[in-house]
Amino acid sequence: MTSTTEGTETTEAPDRLVPRLGLLSLVVFGLSYMAPAIVVSTFGVIATTSAGVAPTAYVVATVAMTLTALSYGKLARDHPASGSVYTYARKLLGSRIGFLAGWALLLDYLFLPMVAWLIQALYLHVQFPALPTWGWLVVVIVVTTFVNALGIVLADRVNKVLLGLTALGLLAFVVVCVHTLGGASAADGAHALWNPAASVGTVTAAAAIAAYSFLGFDAISTLSEEVREPRRDVPRGILLTVIVGGGIFFLISLLLQWVHPGAVFDDESTAGYEVAVLAGGKGFANVMNAITLIGGMASCVAIQASTSRLMYVMGRDGVLPRRAFGRLHGRLRTPLFNLLLIAVIGLMATRLSLETATSFINFGAFLAFTLVNVCVIAAWLRHRRTGTRRSVLAHVVLPVLGAAADVYLLTKLNHTAVLLGLGWLVIGVAYLCVLTRGLRREPPEFHAEASPT
Repeated sequence: MTSTTEGTETTEAPDRLVPRLGLLSLVVFGLSYMAPAIVVSTFGVIATTSAGVAPTAYVVATVAMTLTALSYGKLARDHPASGSVYTYARKLLGSRIGFLAGWALLLDYLFLPMVAWLIQALYLHVQFPALPTWGWLVVVIVVTTFVNALGIVLADRVNKVLLGLTALGLLAFVVVCVHTLGGASAADGAHALWNPAASVGTVTAAAAIAAYSFLGFDAISTLSEEVREPRRDVPRGILLTVIVGGGIFFLISLLLQWVHPGAVFDDESTAGYEVAVLAGGKGFANVMNAITLIGGMASCVAIQASTSRLMYVMGRDGVLPRRAFGRLHGRLRTPLFNLLLIAVIGLMATRLSLETATSFINFGAFLAFTLVNVCVIAAWLRHRRTGTRRSVLAHVVLPVLGAAADVYLLTKLNHTAVLLGLGWLVIGVAYLCVLTRGLRREPPEFHAEASPT
């Protein structure tokens, strides 16, 4: 049996993901992936880099990511499949470039769960030191894998609960900060947005760091085949996630910067905790740490889910071994092998530094974002040749600006990140040559009687 309807519930088939999600679930998934409370954890680094105007850096990052989000939305509407940029590039730039796009995205998605689990384990160990970091790592991996293995509906419910608790914690933070500010003048708030020490250079450099907090909005596109009305809800979900997430980042960073003006901290890596103590005392700061842990758990669930879907689509196409990666569990209807493989890889997290793993992630993410914008321009050219007119502003100018922003962010990565990323691409090219017998044939692709809609 195959998918037969457009925008409605489809007939379930053993090789198909089941469409059960709506717009709210997509936004919750995207925000859970981004982990809004991360703004507290990264505040010190961004405030220091921007010379004390962290909220302005978040505004610039939000604008840059919105440009790419708009491109994702256009492509998700035209190609409602779960492969994200892998699918888009394959359809619009050719199967070989599509493979390399998926390979680059796999670099991002494969290491994201590892980093998320390791950060979660480190925070849990600090909060509850009775269990060593590796012990907490095992606990977090087992819990998130169990939730994801049971299906996207359970993962969605868990994310809604955890994100709700995170939202309550951030609301409490807003209330405490506003109370602390008391009779502070508007001029003090304006100083948090711009001051004599800040410059375009400091703000854009900080925006490049702040953009990392948005990684995950694109993961919504990996759920396209599990959405009831993907052509409508996936584009909306992607854009809403960036706008809502950017709004949260801006508001919280503004209050943090207002409570603690300037960019001088005892330790920039724990500046968020320092400001929380200043605003509400040590007890309140510890509560905020707990909220960060809750949000981090939701992020772990979302990250592992999206990674397993990308691997599933690449396996279904045959560019990864189909018998392993391209199969769903008969009863659970989830890519169980992929989930377990990601969990096993995650167990190696303690042997890899956060800096190295993050370098992999950032290179893959920004390269994929750039290709998404290029895909929109390619789609515009294709429609123009067939006589279909599409807006030059929406399909050329904005994607060009989005690609330029993504390339700029890519250039802000350190040399290690670039070298590691290029090394991964070299491996991908070598694998592609083997897969296509020296590029003499097309990479394999999944075909069904009817495309998922």
